[in-house]
Amino acid sequence: MKEYKITAWPDLPAEFRRTAYRRMVSELSQRYVTETHLQKCTGASAHDVTRLLSHLNTCELLDAREAEEELPKRRLLSWPFQLFASH
Repeated sequence: MKEYKITAWPDLPAEFRRTAYRRMVSELSQRYVTETHLQKCTGASAHDVTRLLSHLNTCELLDAREAEEELPKRRLLSWPFQLFASH
């Protein structure tokens, strides 16, 4: 899975000036995010996310990298309890 981040703030054409697109650009400006994350946090459809990423890539404003493998959430949340359980 890939993660994306913008390298510079884009001048969006009229078709991308809706609130959902601006939210996506804001997320992309702050950190590397996946397409799924953009859909969840902005409420945009998969098609809208793909269109915006394609446009940003065409304008050479998009940096992409392979996403790091995530640890299972249970493991992430259980580590503080393991510290206290061992004492």
